[in-house]
Amino acid sequence: MIGYTTLGTRDLPRAAAFYDALFETLGIKRTMDFERGIAWGRDMNSPGFAVMLPFDGQPATVGNGVMIALAADSPATVQALHAKALALGGSDEGAPGPRGGGFYAAYFRDLDGNKLNAFCMSAE
Repeated sequence: MIGYTTLGTRDLPRAAAFYDALFETLGIKRTMDFERGIAWGRDMNSPGFAVMLPFDGQPATVGNGVMIALAADSPATVQALHAKALALGGSDEGAPGPRGGGFYAAYFRDLDGNKLNAFCMSAE
């Protein structure tokens, strides 16, 4: 159902370095790179993720209640994404662990304060 998601950034090169390194953990590469933004994904026919300088020229802001969820294939990958985000300067919003009903997740914020989570369905 989702084609792609976009988050705003105040510093495109800084955001690009953060997400290049983070998505390396999932084997995801850039699919588009242009003056105002960068997109990542498995290919152009799969859901993608982008960061952009806002079109209106105003500062990017964080949406209250907005979160992007990144699908992982295992609890180990959830843990690796969370650890990588923190190592890259992101902040912790919830350590990796089971959340009930087989849902395993970890929560963090990127360098602009956008909230993300990594999750998988697990027997743990």
